Amino acid sequence: MSVIKVSEAATALPRAWSSLVLGRVGTAAVKVLRMDELPVEEEWHAEPEALLVLDGTLELVVDGRAVTVGPGEMYVVGAGTAHAVRPGSSGTLVIVEA
Repeated sequence: MSVIKVSEAATALPRAWSSLVLGRVGTAAVKVLRMDELPVEEEWHAEPEALLVLDGTLELVVDGRAVTVGPGEMYVVGAGTAHAVRPGSSGTLVIVEA
């Protein structure tokens, strides 16, 4: 496999919040997406997911409380945990999910 320029992959996506699988590690998918200022509805997953902000800021609501994840920071959302993106999120996000 070759080196992947993650930020360039995010910039090339056709629209914000559409993800691209960059690779797989075991059963986990490593995805990238470009955030914009718009919110994303609440969701939950059967497996945990790691949210790594490369640049910008991710504004979340997790189980009813506000969480801000900044550049170089990661937040792990537990399996079955309700979470939504608040307005104001922007930048490049890497998601690792099983």
